[in-house]
Amino acid sequence: MLTGRQKIVKANGAEPDEFEAFVAQELLNLEMSANELKADLRDLYISAAKELEIGGGRKAAVIFVPFRQLKDFHKIQPRLVRELEKKLSGKHVVIVAQRTILPKTFNRKAVQKGPRPRTRTLTHVHEEILEDICYPTEIVGKRIRYKIDGSKTLKIYLDPKDQVNVETKLETFACVYNALTNKDVAFEFPVENP
Repeated sequence: MLTGRQKIVKANGAEPDEFEAFVAQELLNLEMSANELKADLRDLYISAAKELEIGGGRKAAVIFVPFRQLKDFHKIQPRLVRELEKKLSGKHVVIVAQRTILPKTFNRKAVQKGPRPRTRTLTHVHEEILEDICYPTEIVGKRIRYKIDGSKTLKIYLDPKDQVNVETKLETFACVYNALTNKDVAFEFPVENP
C-alpha cells in the first residue's frame, strides 16, 4: 500500500507532524487520481508544510519544497494549487522553496574558497520568498514607505493582467510573507492614469 510518507522528506529524517502528513497524503492521492498531474508529480516531494492564521478565522497552507525541485513545481503550480485548495477545504495554498540563510561570519572549508554566496544572504532569500509567494503572478514594482514613527512598509505592485485570479489572495500573501520574514508588506495592483 502506498502512503503519503514517500511524498515528504524532512531534514535529518525527522517525523512529519499531522498537517504535513495530511498534505503529503493529498499529494499522493492527486498523483494517483489526476491523469494530467500524474507524470509531473511522480518525482516531486515536499520538505515541510505549515498552517497559518490569516485573520477573520481563515487559514492558509504554506508548502515548502526543496529548492532544486522548485522549477518542476512551477510547471504545474496553477493546477496543483487549484486541486490542493479543493482538498484542503478552501484554504489558500502557497508554495515556497526551502532556502538556506548563511550568517555574515560564515567561513568556508579549506576546499571551498571565497566569500558567502549572494544567494544565501538574508536579503536575497527574502526577495526570493516574495517571488515564490506571488508566483505565477509577476511583480512589476516595489516601493518602500518610511513612516514618521520609523517603521517601514514594503509595497509590492503585481501584474494587472492577473488581477482577477489573485485579488482574493492578496491578504494571504501579506500574512504569509509576514509570518516567514517578519516584514510588513502590502500587495496592490498599479493604477493606470488615463
